Amino acid sequence: MSGKVYLVGAGCGDPELITWKGLNLLRKCDVVLYDDLVAPKLLEETKQDCGRIFVGKRYGRHSLPQQETNALLVEKAKEGKMVVRLKGGDPFVFGRGGEEVLALQAENIPYEVVSGVTSSIAVPAAAGIPVTHRKTARSFHVITGHTAADGETTLTENLDTLAKLEGTLVFLMGLHHLEEICNGLMQGGKNPETPAAVISKGTTPQQKTVRGNLSELAAKVREVELEAPAVIVIGETAELDFTGTIPRPLYGVKIGVTGTKSITRKFRDRLEELGAAVTEMDYSTIVPYRENPRLEKELQKISDYPWAVFTSPNGVEIFFDYLKKLKFDVRRLANLNFAVIGTGTAAALEKRGIYASFLPEKYDVESLAKGLCDIVKKEEKILILRAEQGSEILTEILDEAGMNYTDVKIYDIHVDEDKRRFANEKAQEMDFITFASGSGVRGFMENGGAIPSGTKAVCIGSSTAKMLKKYGDYEKIIAETFNVDGVVDAILKEVGK
Repeated sequence: MSGKVYLVGAGCGDPELITWKGLNLLRKCDVVLYDDLVAPKLLEETKQDCGRIFVGKRYGRHSLPQQETNALLVEKAKEGKMVVRLKGGDPFVFGRGGEEVLALQAENIPYEVVSGVTSSIAVPAAAGIPVTHRKTARSFHVITGHTAADGETTLTENLDTLAKLEGTLVFLMGLHHLEEICNGLMQGGKNPETPAAVISKGTTPQQKTVRGNLSELAAKVREVELEAPAVIVIGETAELDFTGTIPRPLYGVKIGVTGTKSITRKFRDRLEELGAAVTEMDYSTIVPYRENPRLEKELQKISDYPWAVFTSPNGVEIFFDYLKKLKFDVRRLANLNFAVIGTGTAAALEKRGIYASFLPEKYDVESLAKGLCDIVKKEEKILILRAEQGSEILTEILDEAGMNYTDVKIYDIHVDEDKRRFANEKAQEMDFITFASGSGVRGFMENGGAIPSGTKAVCIGSSTAKMLKKYGDYEKIIAETFNVDGVVDAILKEVGK
């Protein structure tokens, strides 16, 4: 049975510019064929078993010829799969969506086109430039800045004709031909004083805009070395500046967030709301123990424990998943009091309908341990459920106080070497790097990792800062509140200086 294909416009730059319909299709599809300019964040919305195939094209290099992309769409649909062809911007605005539709029609493959937000409108708007404005520009014209012809990349339009058009001229994919475009328009009669602009990486935190008149634009762009993708705007509206005025205090600040995927996503979402350019350094992976005889042994005598301790949201999720696997009746936990390290761990417990009996005022392992010593009686047993790399501070303080505990490891944290190398390389570009645990610090620093001069480390708590101290005297900030919001507040305060 034939599958079906959806040609979905991903919008441009900012992943939130995808349409609701496009996002829903992306979440359901079996295979996605995606372009170079598609925001990586969108691919995270696909199912875990979704096939991801990169078919992107950029100036001077193609990953796949268009014919092979067409053939792949047909092939995957004939396998009975739901296919999303995720295209930057809009499928039909210089997106070669028409060629893909013709290939699908030739094979009688069911398809649908889902429009996307085109960079020809969204990118100028992000730079405060409307493509039309009453009494200034009553029309706009979108032109491709280059096309492939006989193996060479050339301009596609008669610039003499374009020079005589009224309204706003918007060139896509034209950065490498900017000087030719400007000179051609002036030779065709366009006033050299015509306002113009080039917007690089529009709608993203890396956005840069160069403004000037037509005669000086190319030289100005060369001077600052703007990078593709870029949109060129020529016309009277390029002189306007309708840039949004809602403050984004971290706009353009480059922040690397380390840890597991669940942690880096929390940081990324919060920081991107404030305008930061976030790089996820998710080199750590949670690996739950599939078989855990030690845990099963303690569960058999769970009534002996008045207290259980969690030091992370991951621990909560893994523990209850293991109970489900064992078909363990959670009513047997009725006599347990739960202690947690912070609000995130408390929230994970609340999802299970359980509210923590103890949450320290300061969300770190030292405060957790000292609090337990204060509220738990010496004769009462404590069951600690945490990672293999759990902080020794917890058990050291409990030992000093003579507390009775059992420390059960329920998961491990593995480091992906390729992702760690990526993190170490990208660290050179960062203004800040966040660390949410001591194990995150170890994962980053092992095998020669280092925080470059001029980059500040932001530690979620004092124990994380102590771990960083073991690797060197790095410039660091410690969050006043030991959670995601505390780290974000610490960065805002530092940037505000």
